[in-house]
Amino acid sequence: MANLSVNIGKLELKNPVMTASGTFGYGVEFQDFVPLDQIGAIIVKGTTLHHREGNDYPRMHETASGMLNCVGLQNKGVDYFCKNIYPQIKDIDTHFIVNVSGSTVEDYGECAARINELSSIPAIELNISCPNVKHGGMAFGTTVKGAVSVVREVRRRYDKTLIVKLSPNVTDIAAIASAVEAEGADAVSLINTLMGMAIDIERRQPLLSIGTGGLSGPCVKPVALRMVHQVAKAVRIPVIGLGGISSAEDAIEFFMAGATAIEVGTANFLDPAITLKIRNGISQWLDRHHYSDLHDIIGVV
Repeated sequence: MANLSVNIGKLELKNPVMTASGTFGYGVEFQDFVPLDQIGAIIVKGTTLHHREGNDYPRMHETASGMLNCVGLQNKGVDYFCKNIYPQIKDIDTHFIVNVSGSTVEDYGECAARINELSSIPAIELNISCPNVKHGGMAFGTTVKGAVSVVREVRRRYDKTLIVKLSPNVTDIAAIASAVEAEGADAVSLINTLMGMAIDIERRQPLLSIGTGGLSGPCVKPVALRMVHQVAKAVRIPVIGLGGISSAEDAIEFFMAGATAIEVGTANFLDPAITLKIRNGISQWLDRHHYSDLHDIIGVV
């Protein structure tokens, strides 16, 4: 078997297949379907400083080759995570990574600082696609200035592996990737969901409660692949690719485009064991093509 281990900053993964935040709960929900210790890393659902109810229903809608969602970061807050979820996952033999979200720079920093105290959480993933409530609601991740402000504050208060999840709803994603690298990001992950909407033509109303939502699934893969390729050429830190990955062949495309690891998201809703099927498929593809190490194909395009 080919070597599948990769490094994300100081974090060593046994294989490059991770779960995308918001599609795999806290991991424990999937224990009946897949051995969690065989997944490279599990990124838990978005966690904020305070409890959030999320948006009103309906907040999910199936589209052609994908789905829209406007869940709105529903979670019980970081203190609940530390007290109730962390004890359930801390001894599972894989890496758990917390996706951190916030409405202000200060919220991000405080949430990250509390997670920093958890010895068995080696990394966080910053979701900078959240709206900045202090500046009119524009997402932090859509401008270099906004992205830098969050990463700088979190880096000041967090000393483990820092992954920054980039928004695709921008004109120059490579510039934002370079900016967060300069502020101390250990890796970037991309893409987050694309903004989209769907309309009920009989009711003449949007199908999602807030009108728009994040588009994910196979339909976004070509956009994600292009952006990963752009960013991988612009930064020296590892790039984690995600967006529409539902097979080993999809994952291999992302590796060839420059990704060091990948995240599987929407496909988890269709097949709760898809992560291991993708991992096994990557290994089999490398063996068939006589590669002894995954690194031999990373960035070949």
